[in-house]
Amino acid sequence: MATSSLHILLPFLLLLLQATTNLAAADADVIDQICHKTPFFDLCSATLHSNPLSPNSDLKAIAAVMLADILRNATDTLSFIESLIKHTSDHQLEQSLAFCAESYIPIVKYTLPQAADALAQGRFAFAAYCVGDAQNQIQSCDKRFSDLDSSPMGDRNDVVQRLVGVASAIIREYYDSVSTSNLRGRILNHKF
Repeated sequence: MATSSLHILLPFLLLLLQATTNLAAADADVIDQICHKTPFFDLCSATLHSNPLSPNSDLKAIAAVMLADILRNATDTLSFIESLIKHTSDHQLEQSLAFCAESYIPIVKYTLPQAADALAQGRFAFAAYCVGDAQNQIQSCDKRFSDLDSSPMGDRNDVVQRLVGVASAIIREYYDSVSTSNLRGRILNHKF
C-alpha cells in the first residue's frame, strides 16, 4: 500500500515542482523585462531578485521595493557620513561631510518617505519629483569631493544614485502604463 501511494504521490510532487519552477522563471522574466527598461539592469535585477518581498509582476509594488532599498542604502550612507565626521581631524573634509549629511538627512527623513507615500496614493508625478530631488541632493554631495583623487564616501553615493536612477525609471514606466490604461479606458467609454 505504501508503494502504491508513493507511485501516486511521486508524479504529483514532480508536477508541483515543475509548476513552481515555471512560476519562478516567469517571475524572473518579469523582473528582467522591467530592469531592461532602467539605466542599470544588473543593479536593478540583483536588487529585485534578492528581495523576498519583490512581487515581480506589479510595477507599483516593485517601485516601492526599490524606494525601500534606496532608503536603506541612504540611511546606511548617512550613518557612514556621521561616523566619518566623528573621526576626522581635517576641518575642510569635516565641512564637506557635514554638507553631505545635511543633504542626506532630508532624503532619509522626508524625501524618500514622501516618494513612497505618493506612489502608494497614485501620485506618480510627485513620487518622481521626490526621487529626482533625492538625486539632485546626492549629486550636490558628490560635487563636494570632486577635487579629491578619491572620495571618502567610496562608492556609496554612486550606488545610491544608481538605485535612484533605477527607481525613477520604474516609476516612469508605471506612470506610463497607468496613463496608457486610463487613456484606453476613457476612449473605450467615450460615446461617439
